[in-house]
Amino acid sequence: MEKDTLLAVRGLTIQYETDSGVVHAVNGLDMELRHGETLGLVGETGAGKTTAALGIMRLLPEPPAKIQSGEILFKGEDVLKKSDAELRSMRGKKVAMIFQDPMTSLNPVLTVGEQIAEVIQLHERKSAAEAHVKAQEMLRLVGIPPERFSEYPHQFSGGMKQRVVIAIALACDPELLIADEPTTALDMTIQAQVLELMRSLRKELNTSMILITHDLGVVAEMCDRVAIVYAGEIVEQGTAHDVFNDTKHPYTMGLFGALPDLEGSEERLHPIPGLMPDPTHLPEGCRFSPRCPKRTDACVQTLPKNVETVPGHSVRCLLYEHGMQG
Repeated sequence: MEKDTLLAVRGLTIQYETDSGVVHAVNGLDMELRHGETLGLVGETGAGKTTAALGIMRLLPEPPAKIQSGEILFKGEDVLKKSDAELRSMRGKKVAMIFQDPMTSLNPVLTVGEQIAEVIQLHERKSAAEAHVKAQEMLRLVGIPPERFSEYPHQFSGGMKQRVVIAIALACDPELLIADEPTTALDMTIQAQVLELMRSLRKELNTSMILITHDLGVVAEMCDRVAIVYAGEIVEQGTAHDVFNDTKHPYTMGLFGALPDLEGSEERLHPIPGLMPDPTHLPEGCRFSPRCPKRTDACVQTLPKNVETVPGHSVRCLLYEHGMQG
């Protein structure tokens, strides 16, 4: 593991055991995040992005979830080997998460200020008065007047609630922030404001970030590197520049083909045919083969390996494994 690497996930496999069968949610996921970097995890709903993030935080309900294999190395230490007490100390202090829906992330019977101060007191040796002062500073940092410290979540709009959630996540200066679709529940104008806030805070605090999204526009704006997730696997990974300008995997090409081009003359979008595979019955070979326009007979039977096409840009596709790209 390189000295500059903050997080290294290797061969992470997560399953859910349900009455209708075993759900193969995350299948041999590999990714790295360096200090001060933002990585975008992109994919359709059900691709396994949130499960992977909750796995990194060790927040999965076990059972039904089960981490079958793999390593999650945070600053060289395997998160999977940590005790419950060590995990509680890590969450919030070293690694924090912003969840999709601010409405359900906040406690309705505590004031927003109390909720920020609670996190500060939990992880930092501060008195109630000191935590109160720092909580007001955090509110100011995310653009909320400190005078609103004593107000309750129901008195805030959706965008303001998400700012409070960001303040809670950043209250103890975590080294890694995982943001799971942080703007999904917000309208477009507020989305832009929250993303701008997150970008400026990340620079100011030098926090590394994993941004989970299905919005390629958000990725282009926010991320240094991109990992495209399909059926619990990363099928393409590289710098945002490489993935956007030298797209390799047919699935990634399909995602871009389904986007409207304001400058192009195309009258119709080109959606990817078919649906994501049922995670209880994944295809035998390449998971994307039933929907892939470049499918060959080999794709249906052989699970592709991860191939580095140029340094730092890798793809999981038989076309590149056998040097047949095109």
